[in-house]
Amino acid sequence: MTSKERVLAAISHQEPDRVPVFAGFVPKVVKNLEERYGIHDDIGVFLGNDIVAAGIGFENIKNEAPEEREFVSRWGNTYRRVKNEMDEYLEIVEYPLAGDESKLNSYRIPDPFEERQYDRVRNAVRKYGKEKLVAGACRQSIFETAWGIRGLEQFMMDMILNEDYTNTLLDKVMQFPLEACKIMIEAGVDMVWLGDDVSTQRSMMMSMDTWRKYFRSRYAQLIGEFKKVNPNIIIAYHCCGNCRDALGDLIDIGVDVLHSVQPLAMDPLEVKKEFGDKLTLFGGVDVQELLPFGTREEIFNEARRLIKGCEAGGGYIYSPAHYIQADTSVENIQAFYDAAREYGGY
Repeated sequence: MTSKERVLAAISHQEPDRVPVFAGFVPKVVKNLEERYGIHDDIGVFLGNDIVAAGIGFENIKNEAPEEREFVSRWGNTYRRVKNEMDEYLEIVEYPLAGDESKLNSYRIPDPFEERQYDRVRNAVRKYGKEKLVAGACRQSIFETAWGIRGLEQFMMDMILNEDYTNTLLDKVMQFPLEACKIMIEAGVDMVWLGDDVSTQRSMMMSMDTWRKYFRSRYAQLIGEFKKVNPNIIIAYHCCGNCRDALGDLIDIGVDVLHSVQPLAMDPLEVKKEFGDKLTLFGGVDVQELLPFGTREEIFNEARRLIKGCEAGGGYIYSPAHYIQADTSVENIQAFYDAAREYGGY
């Protein structure tokens, strides 16, 4: 099987030759891996990824950021580079819609029709589209972009205290993934990868009534529009934390694949048992404790538990529950891929 055939079989709830594999990395890890293996192209493909993903939108700031310590993004946020003992991160220090509600009247989202921002997506389709499954990602689709330009605390209050403002902001924000994902579908991606972190490791960040009021119908609208462009497009949804309460709704509106199935928030095997006949699970490998601090043996043991617990009938893609972070060694990343080869076969 090619990588694409393998992933498509798994998502169709058929058993491929082996469980598909994918991992993403923060930039420092990419640099470490490229230096170790002498590869300066797509290191994920070299290591064994069956999926190639290219991102766009609010989450893509990291790929557009200038070298300055502080800068303003296309979305109007002021970012500052912050360092810890392991890596450098971008942190929002000013929100363009903070404070006065009237700012929303003149606020304009970035132009989703600007062609240059799709270069990475088009290159991925052109280079890997026959062999690999190509995902066009816009994983901070609605909620995260809205609070990312308003401020989290303020936006959470808006949802309760100011419904008109909230609806206006969300309607404006959602135009970007609506148009951008349609362009990526027309460019030839196999999967649209939406997402919003709407949960903590314990539970949803808001009541299900609130989630349904503001987000269910908007995600449904997006998915419906994408299906008009390509009825066979695969819909993936990313959410960190324990989003189990929303899974039935996500299935109902057309989500095919759930990422990241964060294991310290919800047990992937339990999610598989309850939803695995309708939802492909994509993730499940812990990036908080196991990959950075575990031994090779522990990584292998967990791979065996996850794969053997989730592979039956297809519907599982073996993957870390987030980008692999800078505190993870090259040796443990190699162990992740080696374990997939050891236990992934059907």
